[in-house]
Amino acid sequence: MSHKKDITIYDIARELRISAATVSRSLKNSPVISVKTRQMVQELAHKKGYRPNTVAHNLRKQKTNTIGMIVPRLDSYFISTVLAGIETVLNPAGYHLIISQSFENSEKEIVNAMTMFNNRVDALIVSLAADTTEISHFEPFMEKGVPVFFFDRVCKQDICQKFVLDNYQAGYEMTKHLIEQQSRKIVHITGNLTKNVYNDRMNGYRQAIEDHGISFNPAYLITNNLSLKAGIEAAEQIILMKPLPDAIFAANDLCASACMAALKEKGVKIPDDIIIGGFNNDPVSRLVEPRLTTVNYPGDTMGKIIASKLIDKLQGKLPADFPVTQIIKSELVVRASTLRKKSA
Repeated sequence: MSHKKDITIYDIARELRISAATVSRSLKNSPVISVKTRQMVQELAHKKGYRPNTVAHNLRKQKTNTIGMIVPRLDSYFISTVLAGIETVLNPAGYHLIISQSFENSEKEIVNAMTMFNNRVDALIVSLAADTTEISHFEPFMEKGVPVFFFDRVCKQDICQKFVLDNYQAGYEMTKHLIEQQSRKIVHITGNLTKNVYNDRMNGYRQAIEDHGISFNPAYLITNNLSLKAGIEAAEQIILMKPLPDAIFAANDLCASACMAALKEKGVKIPDDIIIGGFNNDPVSRLVEPRLTTVNYPGDTMGKIIASKLIDKLQGKLPADFPVTQIIKSELVVRASTLRKKSA
């Protein structure tokens, strides 16, 4: 099946017996061209299915008005809220987002980065894959002066803008809350500790227990991928611990909810026997019973801040003293899963 050739301004000019320059100005609604001619050109362009060659136009301007985004997974509630916040700001400003997933794989992340670079994105927004250990694949962007903004899972180097939650403080506050509910044997379920988010939350947990005179027990640190399956497997580990722990702090809500459901199936009462806290304030935290105490991670707010600062950067308006690392505030959301009944 043959495809019709794209119509050009030269085809329109030939049919109307006018110059290509007149057609170009008419399509841009230039006031130097009469209303009658503009209308005639625009009607024929619409009839013929004319599309402007934005690629050639953008290459001449050295600008594509596209922003690349590489994320670990799109099926994350947090990532989807960040994305929504970014698009709320970028789209009205005339920018379009190209999104790719690394699926937590650094090799896929490298391929995605090269694809974004070859597509000449004006800037790149990145949350690193679980197994990414170095960031040389982003150096071509930096060498070309293309802004790279990291968020949530960020690089250690202070070479690009970073937008993060104060994960250390959030981890500390959650653990402190569990201790205030008369807990001393607190299990922490965490993700890959080479990633700043999980390492910082774990350090907050450790500092909180030590500040309250509780010794760190390595057996109470469970490291997994924080999936639903991982939550169930963590529950199987916890149920075998002697004595039974009296609290759990999981580094995300999905894992916390799955762990809680599996413990309940084994006859553990929540919150009477074990209290449980999660992280992210995912919708699942409000659907489980009892409802899950969590940390509200404002993804939408983070997305809007990232996008607005990125536009400032592209337009040369970002202040020279704008901090390399921007901290986004979070809050502890206390629900029934950690409210142990006080004894009389």
